[in-house]
Amino acid sequence: MNPFDMLKNIEQMKSQLGTMQEELKQITATGSSGGNIVNVTINGKFEIINLKLDPICVDPRDVQMLQDLIIAAHHDAMSKIQEAIKEKYGPLLNGMNIPGM
Repeated sequence: MNPFDMLKNIEQMKSQLGTMQEELKQITATGSSGGNIVNVTINGKFEIINLKLDPICVDPRDVQMLQDLIIAAHHDAMSKIQEAIKEKYGPLLNGMNIPGM
């Protein structure tokens, strides 16, 4: 393969990755737990962008339960966002081993 073609391909990939990073901010998913009493929304960069708690789950005597519900909702959101990323970028990421995907 021509080295100049390889450089052109690398530049093209860099451009696509830059675009993809911006698009990841726009992909969102909401995970829930406890029958929807805890909802966590994350974006494609795995940043929490919203957290909703039903007042019924806020019991100062059982903080551990609330912590577990938040973690479970976050895991649910992570699974959903990973699936959304696979759907949108699957062909582009074909064959790449990305941790957590």
